[in-house]
Amino acid sequence: MGKIYNLGVEATLEVIGGKWKPIILCHLGHGALRTGEMRRRIPAITQKMLTQQLRELEEDDIISREVFNQVPPKVIYSLTKEGKSLREVLIAMSIWGEERISNDQKNGKNVHIISQDYTGFVEM
Repeated sequence: MGKIYNLGVEATLEVIGGKWKPIILCHLGHGALRTGEMRRRIPAITQKMLTQQLRELEEDDIISREVFNQVPPKVIYSLTKEGKSLREVLIAMSIWGEERISNDQKNGKNVHIISQDYTGFVEM
């Protein structure tokens, strides 16, 4: 028997869920990036976690990996057509999250957002 999902959102979260994947996708929304550049843009992620997340996104056909035959090897990641199709979902999730944080702050909760810049999703 094949894989069974309870709801469609489960399939979506299986692909883009977690702390790092949406951040990676937002940065790639601005254009193709090398691994080192992503590390500089996401300083809190470890190299091991970045590599793992990139591999998973590539396996799910959300990003593509282009390797250039040179020394040292040059690898560039970019969004695929499938990855770009997540645009509206990621924008909606960003807006919802910002509204939730704002409401939590109004209710006295000690929560903060580092950046409200999700333009990478808009530019996809």
